[in-house]
Amino acid sequence: MELSASVKLARTESGLEYFDVNGPQCQAKIYLQGAQITEFIPAGQKNLLWVSQDETYLEGQSIRGGIPICWPWFGVHAEPDWPAHGFARKQVWRAERVEEDDTAIRIVLSLPMASVDRTFWPYESSLTVEFVLSEQLEVRLCNTNTGSETFTLTQALHTYFPTPAIAQTRVDGLQGANFIEFGEGPFVQNEVVTFARETDMVYTQAPEVQIIDTPEGKIAVGREHSSSCVLWNPWIEKSKRLSNFRDDEYHTMLCLEAANVMDDAVTLAPGESHTLTTKISWIE
Repeated sequence: MELSASVKLARTESGLEYFDVNGPQCQAKIYLQGAQITEFIPAGQKNLLWVSQDETYLEGQSIRGGIPICWPWFGVHAEPDWPAHGFARKQVWRAERVEEDDTAIRIVLSLPMASVDRTFWPYESSLTVEFVLSEQLEVRLCNTNTGSETFTLTQALHTYFPTPAIAQTRVDGLQGANFIEFGEGPFVQNEVVTFARETDMVYTQAPEVQIIDTPEGKIAVGREHSSSCVLWNPWIEKSKRLSNFRDDEYHTMLCLEAANVMDDAVTLAPGESHTLTTKISWIE
């Protein structure tokens, strides 16, 4: 496949291949395993994505940070032995296209359906992700039903964001949405969200844009074709149980995930498509 002037293929010491992007508007790293972007640095600004300092980048393991793709289910499946958050984040995706012009760099990957275990996903479908890299990051996850049977899926773009101090971080723009947390609810979000404990909120009827206000700046997080999102910080005790995650790293991150979950699940009839999109940028 032909690359552009700002994009090259590289490999970690552990053997994982990734696109190394060094363009006039941004720098980025996108791994073929999981189609997972782990770095996005707009020119003259800080990284918009967080990755654990304990990440090992091993084959067959989702990277702890960046934007893992949760597909075709979010969270724990009803079948207890099935992988949490689906299987797409651990599969090696196929590079389809790299394009560059004056406005952006575009990288498109697809999930090779022939390699998917049909026990987990017996349907005929295609799944692609497009990264649009400019002064902002746009990620488009596109599902198409290519078969003759209607199916339903849940999904999320599980974005990890950086902060120098979670206790001084706020999330604005969720007011008015309903949320469920730890199996309880729904409750109405009446105020700006702050962090003083483990947070695992699944929102529905959420506005399309939120603002993460950190001591180092504000991040705008937008969604398209999604009325649900997830806000997560593991806090003290859960951090000790997470793989590839230092016990104290909950201080330096949060997840705000564009999603299609609960009543916002995606149902596709034969021939139909759906694209989940997230857009993130520094605004201050």
